[in-house]
Amino acid sequence: MVGLSLVLLASALFASGGIFIARVLDESQVSPLGLAFWRDLGTFACLLIGVAARRPSLLRVAPRDLPYLAGMGAIGVGAVHVVWIASVGMNGVSVAAVIQQANTPVFVAVMAWLFWREPLFKRKLLAIALAIAGTVLIARLDRLGAMRITVLGLALGLASAVTSGSFSLFGKKLSGDYSPWTILFYGFGVGTLVLLPFQIRAAFPWPLPWTVLGNYAGLVLLGTFFGYTLYTLGLSRLQASAASLVATAELPFTAILSYLLLRERLDPWQVVGAALVLFGVILIALPRRLPWGQAAQSETGPRV
Repeated sequence: MVGLSLVLLASALFASGGIFIARVLDESQVSPLGLAFWRDLGTFACLLIGVAARRPSLLRVAPRDLPYLAGMGAIGVGAVHVVWIASVGMNGVSVAAVIQQANTPVFVAVMAWLFWREPLFKRKLLAIALAIAGTVLIARLDRLGAMRITVLGLALGLASAVTSGSFSLFGKKLSGDYSPWTILFYGFGVGTLVLLPFQIRAAFPWPLPWTVLGNYAGLVLLGTFFGYTLYTLGLSRLQASAASLVATAELPFTAILSYLLLRERLDPWQVVGAALVLFGVILIALPRRLPWGQAAQSETGPRV
């Protein structure tokens, strides 16, 4: 239950990040790709101050794990922003969200089964089906029935699911041996470098209003730094596939926060979709007859 609670709380923080992103983009001329870069850079700066300056011993990693850290940063932090933004531009926000959120837990479950031998028991498969159905309803894909998705648009959407899911896979490999701050320090450092070439010719609209800076600080601290820290801690106690499924709770959390803070109305089908996603999370949380694996049973996490 500890791991599930950590991932649920992380999902709520990720959802708050969506609100901060919307406000920054609405109130400034910062581009989405530019905001992704500054988000990663700001998070890396926090980690640099908090880890490198105060506990540099946490930065020691085994050479054999460097490829995993680089892969997480390049794919699960940096590349995901590029393909996600391209998918939104090609497919629109709702369709892009459905393709990514519906396919990420499927990708993680299959890859975790292949590489980590995580079992695909019936309850987990049902939770995946509920997450997909809930995602479709929350994004209201039914309103977009006339929209034609191109092959390139579908490829970009699936690429965003693969890159997003890779964070859970790399994180699961590393979370048992290192502090989440160690993992995130290298991940966001590499991710920032991946996004840097896209900023060379981009003009930054300085100065920014204090409200924008406040929302940016909220995005970095709440929606990214603490969100990813809790999620990585949760990975040390859950299977990668289970954590990815629980993380789909970000969608209903986003819908609720959008209603409360942005006054975006929730229609009945979106409420049903949120309920389906949350029911899938409950299925994962119920006492299990089949074992989750040794990592899921452990209540001891990595050093922080």
